Amino acid sequence: MALTALAAAGAAHAADTFPQPGKAIHFIVPYPPGGPTDLMARMLQPELQKRLGVPVLIENKAGAGGNVGTDMVARSAPDGHTLLLAASGPMSVNSSLYKSLPFNPIKDLAPVIQISAFPLVLEVHPSVEAKTLKELVAAAKAKPDAYNFASAGSGTPQHLAGELFNRRAGVKMQHIAYKGAGPALNDLLGGQVPVMFDVIASSLPHIAAGKLRPLAVTTAQRSPALPNVPTLAELGMTDFDFSAWHGIAVAGATPRPIVLKLNQAMNAIFADPAIKKRWEAIGSPIVGGTPEQFGALVLTETVRLGRVVKESGAVAD
Repeated sequence: MALTALAAAGAAHAADTFPQPGKAIHFIVPYPPGGPTDLMARMLQPELQKRLGVPVLIENKAGAGGNVGTDMVARSAPDGHTLLLAASGPMSVNSSLYKSLPFNPIKDLAPVIQISAFPLVLEVHPSVEAKTLKELVAAAKAKPDAYNFASAGSGTPQHLAGELFNRRAGVKMQHIAYKGAGPALNDLLGGQVPVMFDVIASSLPHIAAGKLRPLAVTTAQRSPALPNVPTLAELGMTDFDFSAWHGIAVAGATPRPIVLKLNQAMNAIFADPAIKKRWEAIGSPIVGGTPEQFGALVLTETVRLGRVVKESGAVAD
């Protein structure tokens, strides 16, 4: 017990030096409160405070598809005290979607760690006759004007997953862009739009209540949150692997020792079985890894998702 107490005291003392003792960390979420991105930040906040020994303050800086908050971090002091809850939109999609950005995601931000890879679920309103993916594809081909799909807006994961599905399935479901996932989901629940690709965390309660019918998930592996729902790959779309991913980033000029210290703290958080269980409950596996692995993902997805944006003709709302 004494050794444990000494070790804990030593860890707390070491954490107090990160990187400036007593200086708060500002954790920027580039989207409004209430969504999956905000939820992850709030789950991480107390854990980061515990590991780093300084206050962690969450700030929601929404606007322009995540660009406002992301730009705020890109322009921040490179001292590790401003963190970004980095999302695939501003990190890899928006450079193709917008005519210009005030920041360069590759040069102006330093990746710390990937924290999520949310599968999306292809779901339909219960009034839709199709009970399986095969039946939905057949119906969409037979009556192309009758099938629209909702999204949180142009260039969002929900939109790009739908466009990718259109090409893989050989259908032409029309995209209906909403200003946020909440309004899109509400119209799906009300039957105003029949189909949506949505982050599992948002739709899970409605699926459990029988208000939505899941047909497939978009990642190569099944989701622990929906273990009985097959993947699109299992159902014949062998090259379909799509997720809404997130990570932590800091200003691009942040010294590497600070980036590594943040990375180590995050990996330690994700090694906790209780955190892993809570993370999987909101629909994403624990990811973790090195800054280099997250940086490689950003580069690869910028090319891949940029191609989907171009082929779909998507433009910023």
